Amino acid sequence: MQLFDTFLAALSWQNLLLAFIGVAAGTAIGALPGLTATMAVAVLVPFTFTMEPAPALIMLGAIYTGAIYGGAYSAILLNTPGTPSAVATTFDGYPMAKRGDGDLAITVSCIASVFGGLVGALALLLLAPPLAEVALAFGPIEYFWLAILGLTLVAALSGGDWVKGLVGACIGLMMSMMGSAVIGGDIRYTMDSTILLSGIGVIPALIGLFCIPVLIDLVATKEEHLRIEGKVASYRLGEAIRLSLANKLNLARSSVIGTVIGVLPGAGGSIAALIAYSEARRASKSAETFGHGNPGGLIASESSNNATVGGGFIPTLVLGIPGTPADAVVLGALLVQGVKTGPSLFTEQSDIVYTFMFGLLIATVLMLPVGLVLGRYAYSSIIAVPKAILVPAIALLTVIGSYAIHGNVDDVIVMFGVGIVGWVLGRFGYSAAPIVLGLILGPLAEQGFVQAWMIGSASDNLLGMFFGRPISIAIIVIAVLTLMYPVIARRKEKRKLRDAITPQE
Repeated sequence: MQLFDTFLAALSWQNLLLAFIGVAAGTAIGALPGLTATMAVAVLVPFTFTMEPAPALIMLGAIYTGAIYGGAYSAILLNTPGTPSAVATTFDGYPMAKRGDGDLAITVSCIASVFGGLVGALALLLLAPPLAEVALAFGPIEYFWLAILGLTLVAALSGGDWVKGLVGACIGLMMSMMGSAVIGGDIRYTMDSTILLSGIGVIPALIGLFCIPVLIDLVATKEEHLRIEGKVASYRLGEAIRLSLANKLNLARSSVIGTVIGVLPGAGGSIAALIAYSEARRASKSAETFGHGNPGGLIASESSNNATVGGGFIPTLVLGIPGTPADAVVLGALLVQGVKTGPSLFTEQSDIVYTFMFGLLIATVLMLPVGLVLGRYAYSSIIAVPKAILVPAIALLTVIGSYAIHGNVDDVIVMFGVGIVGWVLGRFGYSAAPIVLGLILGPLAEQGFVQAWMIGSASDNLLGMFFGRPISIAIIVIAVLTLMYPVIARRKEKRKLRDAITPQE
C-alpha cells in the first residue's frame, strides 16, 4: 500500500510538471557541447532548495537524465559529444547524420535512452539494497582489474588497427599521470609548467579531443557541415522502432551493462558506453560496419549511458557514496534538504525515496516526447545554421565549458593544447577514442594498483591480494577472453575463407 501511495504522489500534477521542466532543461543544457550533465545539475540545483525533498529530488533526477540524453544531439549532428558519456555516440551517430539519417539517429537514440533509463530506474527501485552490497564488495584491487578490463576495449575502438589503438591508449595513460599523483601527491611530468600542476582534467581533454579537431576541419573545408538531399523526414518513429526491435538483445545487454557500471562509484556513463559499444560490436554479425553508421553502435551507447543514471543513484542513496560527479551534486542537495542517506533511508524516510524513484521512472518516460520534439527542431536548426555562425558558436561553448568546471583559464589552455594534439594525431590515423579510454581509466587503475600494493605488502600477501579474490579472478577471466576473442574470430574467418576457396573433392 505504501508503494502505491508513493506512486500516486509521484503522479501529482506538481511533480509531473517538475519532471517535465527538469527533462526539458537538462536536455537543452546537455545538448550544448562542453556543458556536462554535472554542470546541468549544478546550475539548476539552487532552484530546488526551497522545495520539499521529494519534488526536489524528482526535478534533479529529471535534469540529470535529460542532460545525459541531450548530449546525443551534438554528438550526432556536430560530431562533438555534448556530455562525456556521449563519446561513443559520435562513432556511428555522426556517420548516420552525414549520409542523411540524422533525424533517424536522433529518434533511435531517444528510444534507446528511454529504454536504458527505465532499466536503470527499475533497478534502483527493485534492487537497490542488494546491488549496493555488490558495490561494497569492490575494493582497490577490483577497481584496478576493472580498469584493465576497460583497456582491453582498445581493439574495438581503434578501427581495426591494434597498434595505433594501443599507442593511443598509452598516450591517454601518460596524459592521466601528469600533475600530482593520485596516491601520495607527488608532482610529475609537468615539464616545469604551472598549467600542468593540477594535471590534465578529463572534461577539458574530452572537449579538446572531440571538439577542436571538428572545428579545424569545418574551417578547413568548403563543404557544408551536413549535406541533406531532399526534405527532412519528420521523426521516422516507425523506422526507429523497427531498428530498436531488431537490436533488442543489444538494447537489453547494453542497458544491463550501464546499470551495473553505474552502481560502481567513480565509473560513470563514459566507461559504460565504451564497454557496451565494444560488446555490441563484438556480438554483431556486421562488426565491420560499426564506426560507419551502424544503428547498433548508437543503441549500445545511448541505452548504457542513460542506464547509469538509475544505477548511479543506488550507491548514492543506500551508501552515501556518489556513483558519478552529478550524483555528488545531488548528494549535496540531499544534505541541504536534511535527507540522510544510508540503509536507514529506506525505513525512516521511505516515502521520500520511493516517491523519487517513481518520479525518476516518470521523468524517463517523459523524455520520449520531449526528446523527439526537441530533437527534430535541433536537427532542422543545425542544418539551417551556416558554418560562419556554427563554428564560432561551438568554439565559444567549448571555452565556456572548459572554464566553468573549475573557473580556471588553465583548463581552457589544456583544452586547446590537447585538441591540437588530437587533430595532429588524427591526421596520422590515430583515433581519439583509445586516448580518451586511457585518460579516463588511468587514475582508476593507478589508485587501485597502488592501494592494493600497499595493502598486500602490509599483510605480506601481495600475490593473494592481486590474484586471490573471487571478483578479481572473474574480471581477469573476462579480460583475457576479451583479448583473445578478436584473435579467435580472425582465425575462424581465415578458416572459413580457406574452406570456401578449397575445391571440393
